[in-house]
Amino acid sequence: MLDFPRWKIWGISIILIVGVLLSVPSFVPERHLQGLPNWMTARINLGLDLAGGSHLLLEAQTEDVARQRLEQMEEAIRLEMRRQRPRIEIGEVSTAGGQLSFLVRNPAQVDAAAELARGQTQPVGLTGQRDWNVNVVDTTRVVMRPTEAGINDAIERAMETATEVVRRRIDELGTREPTIIRQGSNRIVVQVPGLQDPEALKALLGRTARLEFKLVDLTATPEQLAQGRAPVGSQILPYPTSPAGVIAVQRRAMVTGDQINEAIQGFSPQTNEPVVNIRFDGEGGRRFARVTQENVGRPFAIILDDVVISAPNINEPILGGSAQISGGFTVESANELAISLRSGKLPVELTVVEERTVGPDLGADSIRSGTLAGIIGTVAVLVFMIAVYGRFGVYANIALILNVFLILGIMAALNATLTLPGIAGFVLTIGAAVDANVLINERIREEQRRGRKVVDAVATGYREAQRAIFDANITNVIAGSLLFYFGSGPVRGFAVVLVIGIITSVFTAVTVTRMFAALWLRRARPKELVI
Repeated sequence: MLDFPRWKIWGISIILIVGVLLSVPSFVPERHLQGLPNWMTARINLGLDLAGGSHLLLEAQTEDVARQRLEQMEEAIRLEMRRQRPRIEIGEVSTAGGQLSFLVRNPAQVDAAAELARGQTQPVGLTGQRDWNVNVVDTTRVVMRPTEAGINDAIERAMETATEVVRRRIDELGTREPTIIRQGSNRIVVQVPGLQDPEALKALLGRTARLEFKLVDLTATPEQLAQGRAPVGSQILPYPTSPAGVIAVQRRAMVTGDQINEAIQGFSPQTNEPVVNIRFDGEGGRRFARVTQENVGRPFAIILDDVVISAPNINEPILGGSAQISGGFTVESANELAISLRSGKLPVELTVVEERTVGPDLGADSIRSGTLAGIIGTVAVLVFMIAVYGRFGVYANIALILNVFLILGIMAALNATLTLPGIAGFVLTIGAAVDANVLINERIREEQRRGRKVVDAVATGYREAQRAIFDANITNVIAGSLLFYFGSGPVRGFAVVLVIGIITSVFTAVTVTRMFAALWLRRARPKELVI
């Protein structure tokens, strides 16, 4: 129990030195760390309650989900009917009333069309229901109605996707440790530490970034455009830079933003104005090439969130799988669009329903209060341990100080975030860290009273006490892990500090103090032990 060969002493010493070195950058101003290797600049991030920052509550417009499902199902039905041999001719396709209906021109193909429509539906979880009900009405019309279970499932999946897209967009901004969590069925909470001006963040998150390329419908007359009435199979969309202010485009998209591999901000070689250069994936590049080959001389519209930003002519087939989006961008707006396209489109529109900015002064007050509490707690523990346990109290105090540096070093290495509850967990860990030494020292006293010699009393005290120490701390680690897994935001901050503190305190209180005791016993060989 007290046998410490040279390799073990060196191993423990190296762990302690590395932990102390990793903690140092967190005490140094960030400007002094420039130019150093990455491993020497790792710092503890401060949470929103300490560093200040922005808090946004986003609400999803879930009615968009039902509309998008209708559009996607219409596209799928048209494609499936065209694939059949013989082809199933359909017409009078309607999405009025929140349902999809279409007429089968050949009555002999109605049953086949209905069966194909049912094949496009999916089961909803373990409910036994499907996401669409399919019925034949008036012997020739197939009607598809979305079920409530299907809509709810689609909304849930859309919110999961929206949360992930929000996370990717914020990560592209280079912010540290944002908190992004779901609240209720249709809300997302976003907290970004250190961001005092949330306007750029609001603009980035409020953009759906639904990019579409559609052919312009040249059959629409000026009268139809003025009345907002589109030809069959087309739609009227805003076009701010055109004289009419609107334009008619086909409903079917040539290519969508889902088929984009890359989007970066650049400059037009002709006008030097900011643009966004995009590159399609394999399928998107093939579709774009095919459509541009078949429609040379016709204009196509580049549509962002249902607004046409430009409508250039197809002068020649575009076969390279890339395109350029221009539309009076600034460098900042072009970069924001590129970020939005790279991170993916939002499946639902998000609006800001609550906004708060936490100033850094409040965080500074919290840090001062937490630091003061930590200093008072640490000093009180140090004085108590020396007064009660003498030499072994000094060992416990050295271990406690090393434990503080190890916690900070590990948190910096993991790029963890320190929150106000995390400071509470830190102070709690300081008080709990000496529990193990109290158990060990009291057990050594007990073994002395039983008549054991000094070395036997110390060895037995460590051996018998560490069983209870490990059992108690394993349950604490399990509790902290559950807090981290099921909690969010500040609760996770508390759990991170708690779990790291428990692990390091067991190492320093048991292993490090045992090494100190063994080295002293080996050198001094005392006949009596006052503890």
